[in-house]
Amino acid sequence: MKANRPGIRHGVSHVEGAAEEFMAWDTKGPLWTKAVQSCVDAFEGRVSPQEVREAFEAAAKEASVYLSPE
Repeated sequence: MKANRPGIRHGVSHVEGAAEEFMAWDTKGPLWTKAVQSCVDAFEGRVSPQEVREAFEAAAKEASVYLSPE
């Protein structure tokens, strides 16, 4: 994921990190809302970390901050 500084990447490897990262985003579209809800659902045991990852990636793409891990 793009960081606030050019040339810097920021990786997220757990649900708590994803939730923290979402709060810092300037762009908060419909997929952001869905991804934040997926974090809440994961904390309550209703969804898997993989589902959070998929929602996070979709929201990052929507906000134009997603960078491929390669």
